[in-house]
Amino acid sequence: MSTLKQPAAAAETTESSIVAYLQAHPDFFDRHAGVLQGLRLTHRTSGAAVSLVERQVTVLRDKNLKLERQLKDLVDVARTNDAIATRIHRLATRLLAAGDRSAVIDTLEEELRLSFAADAAVLVLFGTGTRALETVFLRVVGRDDLAIGPFRTFIEAGTPRCGQVRDSQRDFLFGAGNASVGSVALIPLGPGCEVGFLAIGSRDADHFHPGKSIDFLVRIGELVSSALG
Repeated sequence: MSTLKQPAAAAETTESSIVAYLQAHPDFFDRHAGVLQGLRLTHRTSGAAVSLVERQVTVLRDKNLKLERQLKDLVDVARTNDAIATRIHRLATRLLAAGDRSAVIDTLEEELRLSFAADAAVLVLFGTGTRALETVFLRVVGRDDLAIGPFRTFIEAGTPRCGQVRDSQRDFLFGAGNASVGSVALIPLGPGCEVGFLAIGSRDADHFHPGKSIDFLVRIGELVSSALG
């Protein structure tokens, strides 16, 4: 058995040596152009023989297309991030100009609706204030209110969360039976949601998916909690 394996092992060693030599001498085919022209490789799709140069051109073309797609993706991400940064800057300047807490809340609602094109948004503030102040956008509840039980895990974590909304959460935020909101971004306001939290909803069930970056959501939370404080 060992005798039968020797030719295969020798061939493998020879091929390894050839590969190592060519890698160490990348100008080999420049000095031996005739060898390069005589090489033929099977085409990936047609099965016809093509020269090594043609194969290299094909490989380089494929790599170029891949790099172009990657560059396009990066440019798209950069443009999206730039647009979001512009909206956050506008939100910050408007919140700074708001005269009191009521104006802050009105400004926040308007910006979320117009600049951020939110399909739905709700601001939940923790406190003992009267619920007479509540609107479609504003909820005022105590931290121990049973109504916010579905949000306990999020509140304890104290970090933004994205995903499809549960029925109990949707009922509290957007009204019982409202099935128009498919996904939500929950943004804590202050450490441990000490001020409350902001919910931004989308009709698209995949818009606020769990893998979405939360960096901009953190910035919005810091701005809003500071303005309300």
